[in-house]
Amino acid sequence: MRHRKAGRKLGRTSSHRDAMLRNMVTSLLDQERIVTTIPKAKETRRMAERMITLGKRGDLHARRQALAYIRSKEIVAKLFDQLSSQYAQRQGGYTRIIRTGTRLGDAAPMAILELVDFQESVGESVTDQEQ
Repeated sequence: MRHRKAGRKLGRTSSHRDAMLRNMVTSLLDQERIVTTIPKAKETRRMAERMITLGKRGDLHARRQALAYIRSKEIVAKLFDQLSSQYAQRQGGYTRIIRTGTRLGDAAPMAILELVDFQESVGESVTDQEQ
């Protein structure tokens, strides 16, 4: 029986899954928007919201817990300085999943995982991609 075993296996070993989720959470907090499959987005959302909650706590122990998971001092600094104040009044629900259809190669259901207050500046993104 599978009682009280939360989380998806995603067809990977536990070490691969843990490393992948750490990388995806780090990318989400850095870029504030990532494109992935729906099951990966749902698992990444769980950990990203935990990390933002740690950032809102703001004490030294929470910072050390976030560093143990994220392992990038720059992203943890952004989490505790910018994102924690940005979501200070929000009681959870820091991310959204937008379904975008299926992937062309293998018909996997795709989604955009983004932070709720994400604002894409159209002029900057076009010029950055051309350079």
